[in-house]
Amino acid sequence: MTTTLTFDHDRVVEFTQELVRIESVNDPEAGLSEEPAAAAVVAEMRSFGWEPVVEEVAPGRPNVICIVNGGLPGPTLMFEGHSDVVTAGDKSQWTRDPFGAEIVDGKLYGRGSADMKSGVAAVIYATRAVQVAGPFPGKILIGILCDEEEMMIGVKHFVAAGHCQGIDGAISAEPEAGEICAVAKGAIRLRIDAHGVMAHGAMPDKGANPITVLTHATVGLTDLQQRLQKELGPHEHLGKISITPTYLEGGTIEQLNVIPADAILGIDIRTTPAVDHPTLLADVNRILDESSAATGVTLELTIIDDRPSADTPLDSRVVKALVAGHEAVTGQPAVFGGVPGTTDGTILWRDGGLDSVVYGPGGKWIAHQVDEFVEVAEIIQATEVFAQAALAFLHS
Repeated sequence: MTTTLTFDHDRVVEFTQELVRIESVNDPEAGLSEEPAAAAVVAEMRSFGWEPVVEEVAPGRPNVICIVNGGLPGPTLMFEGHSDVVTAGDKSQWTRDPFGAEIVDGKLYGRGSADMKSGVAAVIYATRAVQVAGPFPGKILIGILCDEEEMMIGVKHFVAAGHCQGIDGAISAEPEAGEICAVAKGAIRLRIDAHGVMAHGAMPDKGANPITVLTHATVGLTDLQQRLQKELGPHEHLGKISITPTYLEGGTIEQLNVIPADAILGIDIRTTPAVDHPTLLADVNRILDESSAATGVTLELTIIDDRPSADTPLDSRVVKALVAGHEAVTGQPAVFGGVPGTTDGTILWRDGGLDSVVYGPGGKWIAHQVDEFVEVAEIIQATEVFAQAALAFLHS
């Protein structure tokens, strides 16, 4: 069966611009949240006659959920995106207004242009094209969720509320440079608190330095990373496991002659499907025990978040549909890749039990950078791919 689709290319780009101009950073002290972006999504959906539901996950942090019924029996496909963006950082470092959404030489600039306001606009207008083309089997559920950039409370709330029931596959519209990513790295975020004894810097033997023990632990974690990289080797699409210290706090620069009583170390671990998280965490605990025993400083481990690597089979219904959509629009064979970070799709896969795949407009490495941009042509292409993928999925 051939379905003729009509796309509003101008409007999907304009709507991307409207979303980029909304500074949907989670910063309550500055009066910023995802709420205005969610409101814009709701207004756009209602302009089609759709009936989106807004669920507040936290103050100013809503999920938007909308079901578009095709009118015929069939499966349910989920398109997923997030409404939050990371901070623009020092805006003086940008060559263009990070929330100006300027289009220059075919590139739409701004924070969230790639990650992922363009993806949000694309899935909405892809669904609209499918709906306008006439009755179709099944349903399309669009979930524009809050807080993907931090603790993913939006998608966790979505899953806990039971919304995954009845969904047969999910596509997250994150920027992946045209690659179909059925696999994503896992993530473990750790906080290690070291409790030592305060003393004068001139008399270190009278104290117990928490910074020293954290340095000792960091060396042990680096050795663990090297061992696992050698044992497991690189994943075809994800590369190697990494164990990265990202935060160290202890003492103050104003008192360099004081050994602090306490210090904190932050660790960001990124894993591949070959890594068993419980075994890895047991290794981390062993290293901390050894460091504590060697220095006499107590160490306390807190697991802030633990997200496994997602690994949807390439022969799953949703991946095959996305391949068909990509090839129908581009005329090129599908290219498979991996997500270097984690996405809401990871939670949909682990906790929601859904086959989940990531694909969307924008460069894979441009997210969170100064002068973030997305090619306008990629927004249009992704919209068409999503629509063709939806038809392939719903008619399969």
